Amino acid sequence: MATVGKNILDNLTTGMYSDSKVIYREYIQNACDQIDLAKKEGILTQDEGEVEIFIDSKKRYISIRDNATGSRSSVFVEDLGDIANSNKQIGENKGFRGIGRLCGLAYCKTLKFTTSYLGEDVASVMICDAQKMRAMLVEAKKYTLDEIWSAIVKFETHTANKSEHFFEVEMIDINKENTDLLDTKKVCEYLSFIAPVAYKNTFILRKQIYDFADKICYRIDEYTVKINGKQIFKEYTTRLKEQSGNNLKNYDEISRLEFKDFYDKEGNLLAWMWVGLSRFEKQIPKVNQMRGLRLRSANIQLGNDDVLNDLFKEPRGNYYFVGEVFAVSKALIPNSQRNYFNENEVRVTFEDELRTYFYDVLHKLYYDANRIKNAYKRQEDYINKANELKKKSEENDFVDEKARQSLQIDVENAKKAAEEACKQLSKFDYIDGNSPLFEVHKSIGKKFNSEALKKKVESIEPAEISDDQKKKTYITTSMSKLSRSERKLVSKILTIITDIAPKEVAEQIIEKIKEEMR
Repeated sequence: MATVGKNILDNLTTGMYSDSKVIYREYIQNACDQIDLAKKEGILTQDEGEVEIFIDSKKRYISIRDNATGSRSSVFVEDLGDIANSNKQIGENKGFRGIGRLCGLAYCKTLKFTTSYLGEDVASVMICDAQKMRAMLVEAKKYTLDEIWSAIVKFETHTANKSEHFFEVEMIDINKENTDLLDTKKVCEYLSFIAPVAYKNTFILRKQIYDFADKICYRIDEYTVKINGKQIFKEYTTRLKEQSGNNLKNYDEISRLEFKDFYDKEGNLLAWMWVGLSRFEKQIPKVNQMRGLRLRSANIQLGNDDVLNDLFKEPRGNYYFVGEVFAVSKALIPNSQRNYFNENEVRVTFEDELRTYFYDVLHKLYYDANRIKNAYKRQEDYINKANELKKKSEENDFVDEKARQSLQIDVENAKKAAEEACKQLSKFDYIDGNSPLFEVHKSIGKKFNSEALKKKVESIEPAEISDDQKKKTYITTSMSKLSRSERKLVSKILTIITDIAPKEVAEQIIEKIKEEMR
């Protein structure tokens, strides 16, 4: 028989995860599997299962406890003591490798498991000296897996109430370098998208998601998870925010959800997704934790918000969207780190189907949205320039004839651009009402008040040239304090300012000069 060395234990604990917070995901995942079993066996009703997390930052202590089946005392040592020898089934259970419970060994001094099965008066306990394990792993001496396991693990039993049924994981004396595990706010934010929990009831579009899931006969696994008594929900919202000074302000809104299901060549459902439709003003800023399409298996998020980036035509495309992709096929098997799926033919088909949809629909969606917005902006630009020409013409507010002619040319060019924009927008008037672009076009048009904007463009008339304008009166004409030669000098200065300074800055400087010289 081959000898299994200590490095395998290192790989399964300290070397397995890049983010220490995954311990919560792993233990919640195990708890949810047992809650499912408890419901199946009639120990719990449909709404009774709970996972309660308790964090004490002062004592550097974490407890994760469920009220599911617990473990029978007769099989406790085998179930907890064995490594990578789980009885769970691939495709049926959320966890199935039998290694997730080891993850806590990397982050505390003592890892403790306590459980009791309904009807038994025994609580079984397994205590792991995690600090000793890590010390043995870095020693120069060769240890076998069995030698380390025997040195760090001990079992105990205590008296328990026969009516109790639970499983509790305790992490005692969290490592100083893993203090982030004790940050309740960060843990809540992490689990609000990682954990298999319900959508927050303030997310008004959530009913559409449940309705679509029912339509395709898919059950979204949802569980009650609490941290220090506060229940965790998926923190989705219809509002998109951006940083404005020290505050956050709304800049866009999700008006509707679009749904898509993906099948293989035999017609088997591989996955389905929902995606939020907004005006696609810009890439969604990082202050929106929900940004990006998330990948979920058994309603547990795989990887981070970037896991599907490579399936977009351009990786940044993912961050124009909010949504979730739910894996359905049992052949889509999460890898050991749960940041994606194992390689197989079904995964290739899954990627091909998503890539096609992301290229043909989603990529085109935010590009077309940008074209629509730019068309409306060109109309606004024409209105603004025409109004500027009219105002300056009426007030003799030009620096010189060159400035007048320059603005007139700008207005003519803006008019041509606005006319072309009207033609482009007219093409979008015939979009299928069921198309996602129809909703996006409608939302953008509402922001720009498209009908009123169109009427303003059509009502613009050429600015009339007054008698004073024919005499070529300009800004300096009203500077009666100045001599003719001084006005010429000021005119040259104003021309230089107009030529080299940004428009807004030039206008501010000229306005100040006008005030001083009149």
